[in-house]
Amino acid sequence: PKPVLNPTLAGVLGSNIFHGEPPESVLIKESSNVRIITLNRPKQLNALNLEMVSRLLEVFHAYEEDPNVKLIIMKGEGRAFCAGGDVAAVVNDINKASWKLGANFFSKEFSLNYLMATYSKPQVSLLRGIVMGGGAGASIHGRFRVVTDNTVFAMPETALGLFPDVGASYYLSRLPGFFGEYVGLTGARLDGAEMLACGLATHFVPLEKLSLLEDTLCKANTSDPKIISNIIDKFSNKNPKLKEKSQYYRLKTIDRCFSRRTVEEIISALEKEADKNMDDWISWTIQSLKKASPTSLKISLRSFREGRLQGVGQCLIREYRMVCTVMQGEFSRDFFEGCRALLLDKDKNPKWKPSKLEFVSKDMVDRYFTALDDKDWEDLKLPARPKSNLPSYAISKL
Repeated sequence: PKPVLNPTLAGVLGSNIFHGEPPESVLIKESSNVRIITLNRPKQLNALNLEMVSRLLEVFHAYEEDPNVKLIIMKGEGRAFCAGGDVAAVVNDINKASWKLGANFFSKEFSLNYLMATYSKPQVSLLRGIVMGGGAGASIHGRFRVVTDNTVFAMPETALGLFPDVGASYYLSRLPGFFGEYVGLTGARLDGAEMLACGLATHFVPLEKLSLLEDTLCKANTSDPKIISNIIDKFSNKNPKLKEKSQYYRLKTIDRCFSRRTVEEIISALEKEADKNMDDWISWTIQSLKKASPTSLKISLRSFREGRLQGVGQCLIREYRMVCTVMQGEFSRDFFEGCRALLLDKDKNPKWKPSKLEFVSKDMVDRYFTALDDKDWEDLKLPARPKSNLPSYAISKL
């Protein structure tokens, strides 16, 4: 039987019927002037599909206009905040119809990322469990990012034939030194303490205190960032201990290697470090880079380097060009091959084309950064964000 849509969602989505999805994949609870938004596809680790992104975009727009809404709290049901965008569904849509269905998903997702990054009201994201890819886009751009004991962050796109998107070229390029290049190119997983240390998180709150924090924020019923920050501080562990072998202790080595101009030079620098002192971390880092899509690595590195000098809107417009070129699949089919190998057949043995870094020319990389040659395609149109309405925190990102 066709799922029954609740009337508000049916109105929002028009004829876009859920593919067997329960309609309440985004739950909203009102508590005085606070809105608690829960991503609710726990079996899929809250992976974002088109319906969820459309719904979030609609409510974020509505809440910004609504004087009764002072604060937004975002969280995820189950063991993940959000494991990313539902790329398997995107690939399925592209294979069945056209890459433009994928473009529609990403244009909505990136518009949501931009709205969150430049939002006039505070967003507190409670990052329990897995926060990857699109899940990072739906939280890291917000004002407060609260991590906990079981938080796991990663941008694993290069292993999938994609690149760290959702504005990652903005927020990863602003991490200390070249830590963002390291995280984005290797897909390295960070825990909550590492996220706090590098600035991806604003607070670390122990798991057992998270629901009490949420209740206290609802009772405080305020939109003042200073008061909100003070409340979160009361529940926070200010200096959660980094693990003895934390990759964050490798920042000097990471800066030496990942500051290089090309991916080939980065790998060569890592191999020189390995000659001096081979350990598990160095060998894992080299292996991660060698397993990833060569095309993905090259376009990702260039994306981070450009992102260092761009505002969040410029980053998202550029990333939209890049992702549309990836989905069009004219220069490389690595995204489809990565999805096949990791998500569909699960043989974990993608056959990348081109298969080696030296076969990915500068001209090939350039194509991902230029407008698409397609009469129906246009650049991402982001809404104007008048500075007069925005807090200085948001203005700094423009």
